[in-house]
Amino acid sequence: MGKSSRSRTAKKTAVAKSRAKSRANGRAGTVSKGKALKVARKAKPRAALRRGSIVLPAGYRPTDAEPFMNERHRIYFRNKLVAWKEEIVRQNRETLHLLHEDSAQHADIADRATSETDRALELSARDRQRKLIAKIDAALARLEDGSYGYCEETGEPIGLKRLDARPIATLSLEAQERHERRERVFRED
Repeated sequence: MGKSSRSRTAKKTAVAKSRAKSRANGRAGTVSKGKALKVARKAKPRAALRRGSIVLPAGYRPTDAEPFMNERHRIYFRNKLVAWKEEIVRQNRETLHLLHEDSAQHADIADRATSETDRALELSARDRQRKLIAKIDAALARLEDGSYGYCEETGEPIGLKRLDARPIATLSLEAQERHERRERVFRED
């Protein structure tokens, strides 16, 4: 048995003894807070390098000086869309919770009518939000396939200002205006 084999065997034995001692003390599989932080600090940079992810600086806004829909732009809009979706889901949960709590019986018919109207308005708003979630999911899918930020009709870039204002936009400003003019013409007929 060589020197390196003995050291490996000694390390394994020490680790096994440490685990046995932890189990005996009732802390099976636990890791101290300091040790966990050290492991986490070491693991994060490696994981970030492997994924090739870019960390955006605080307050970052895409600019026209950068190449259109570069990696930073995609990360920015992905973060914006995901945060928007999470906020909508949170609001929906709160609404459902409130609707379940507010199932009290009203003595007065006018109070009951007011409550039912409020409930109907809230459910209508949540239905619009549900449709918005579908549009956000579609925008996230376009981000993944590389078509995000480009007009569906013309294939030209939509524009960063428009995307920042309306991250689910699928048409450039000019294409959207043409679309709205056509709608007005058909509505008037």
